[in-house]
Amino acid sequence: MKETLRALTRSQAWRSVFRHGLPLSNRTRAEAVFYNFFLHVHPAKVRRRSLKFTYTWGLGGLSAGLFIVLVATGALLMLYYRPSVQQAYGDMKDLQFVVSSGQFLRNMHRWAAHAMVAMVFLHMLRVFYTGSYRPPKEFNWVVGVILFVFTVLLSYTGYLLPWDQLAYWGISVGTNMARSVPFGLGERISYLLLGGNIVGENALVRFYVLHCFVLPVAAMVLMGIHFWRVRKDGGV
Repeated sequence: MKETLRALTRSQAWRSVFRHGLPLSNRTRAEAVFYNFFLHVHPAKVRRRSLKFTYTWGLGGLSAGLFIVLVATGALLMLYYRPSVQQAYGDMKDLQFVVSSGQFLRNMHRWAAHAMVAMVFLHMLRVFYTGSYRPPKEFNWVVGVILFVFTVLLSYTGYLLPWDQLAYWGISVGTNMARSVPFGLGERISYLLLGGNIVGENALVRFYVLHCFVLPVAAMVLMGIHFWRVRKDGGV
């Protein structure tokens, strides 16, 4: 067994993945960080007080973790959902009563969405009250505000997908509010969201695409920029 492990660690395949030895010296410890993506994204130096849990409360990490939960549960829900006026509500009922653990999966997705909105909002409050938006971090503050807007939009676009009475009238109220934007922009925004003048098939398809592709991809790109700027600015 030992000979097999020794031969494995000396193989070219092993060295292509682990390009350094055990972190027993300063050099190998540095190489372990430089060659590892998850370690390399951390800043080289951080303030001692920012390492305290009571400084950040882990709100940023919790927000990112909830986003991962939403992506995973959302991908599974997509296997049982069809964005069609004739089938959407029936698929939701099947998830509730027919699909094994379907109700648990849907509730996990829904409560994670509610929790993410709360966590991102509390994270912004923490950043504001600790002054973490000050130079040189003002750009990352703007990125964070945009991420909060995207979080709300992700929650709102998912609201229509069950295609029940609550979803229908909730979207109707929201798009009617959008119509009140002055200078004729409101009508254009409402028409762009609904794909017409009523909450129908076009609106369901557009909200489905926004919720499952456009907004998540944009959020992932901004999250990458957000984490990168945290590192470049010297941590939290």
